[in-house]
Amino acid sequence: MRAAILAIVLLAPALLHAQTRTTLDIYVVDVEGGNATLIVPPSGKSLLIDTGNPGAGAARDAGRIMDAVKDAGLQQIDHLITTHWHGDHFGGLAELASRIPIAEYIDHGPNVQPGEAADTFVQKTYPQLYAKSKRTIVKAGDKIPITGLDVRVVTSAGEVIRAPLPGAGKPNPYCANFKPGTNNAEDPQSVGVYMTFGKFRTIHLGDLTKNKEFELMCPNNRIGAVDVLLGLHHGVSTSNSEVLVHALQPRVAIMNNGTRKGGEPDVMKTLFTSPGLEDLWQIHFSLLSGQEYTVPGIFIANMIDEQPPSVPVAPLPPPQPGPGVPPAPVHNGKAYWIKLSAQRDGSFTVTNARNGFSKTYK
Repeated sequence: MRAAILAIVLLAPALLHAQTRTTLDIYVVDVEGGNATLIVPPSGKSLLIDTGNPGAGAARDAGRIMDAVKDAGLQQIDHLITTHWHGDHFGGLAELASRIPIAEYIDHGPNVQPGEAADTFVQKTYPQLYAKSKRTIVKAGDKIPITGLDVRVVTSAGEVIRAPLPGAGKPNPYCANFKPGTNNAEDPQSVGVYMTFGKFRTIHLGDLTKNKEFELMCPNNRIGAVDVLLGLHHGVSTSNSEVLVHALQPRVAIMNNGTRKGGEPDVMKTLFTSPGLEDLWQIHFSLLSGQEYTVPGIFIANMIDEQPPSVPVAPLPPPQPGPGVPPAPVHNGKAYWIKLSAQRDGSFTVTNARNGFSKTYK
């Protein structure tokens, strides 16, 4: 009897949220330039995309994800997608799994970019995690069954959907001027998902690169238009081509960038010139944008801990890769998310948790 009473007490917050929630809620969590996006429809069934950084950042990022989980009134993660095997996307997974039950682990399959940290995790740690629940390797075209939310896998393991989504398939005029880019091996493997909730449409493509964007969107646009573009590969220029961004025509974009990661001028120009874009929201102020290519601070969730006396108009050059590069600045104190709440009629509200600023898009 006591066990039954305790179970009811523990489940009460989740049941209350399930009864009162009417919106699709999306939390874009600050994991210092990595990715963690929590998605909860009115049914209360949850989808988490990625878990942030490894090492010293794992406990920090898992804690920030748990803050969003508690705000959403969840008792478990029903589906967890690891988009690809880069540390800033799977780094907090083991720590998170020690804090909350995860019912299903979803990924694209083996790591294709050899590296000690990723290989050790995928081959040794990851099997220990999903052994207690379920693992699903998804292919482009699969559906992820979530009550009250249509979730379609549009990219996975380097493959893209071949048939257009319902209502899509028109010629993409931006294909003619496309210029191929360079990329590593694992980013193009990203699991990308397209989600619809009533008339509301959004897409998260992990770190999908320009060349895969071209495969997905050319010569015909297989996706159509969306209301919100999530992630944007942190706002780096190996992704975010016009063939994707301009063709999707998002009303809003929410960028999971860091202080010195993403928000690069080429990407910002693509966004600012995208047809129909009303607002860009950023998880961090980016030094790589400077004042030239940034958005008003009211749309930015997290600023710079050590605020300089002035920010130059010109963007700072990105650090060159190599062993001598100083670590990117991070903050380990209070972190703020950007929360999106969508209605079935297609309207939605975006809120900056740092300053409480909200904007509703009819």
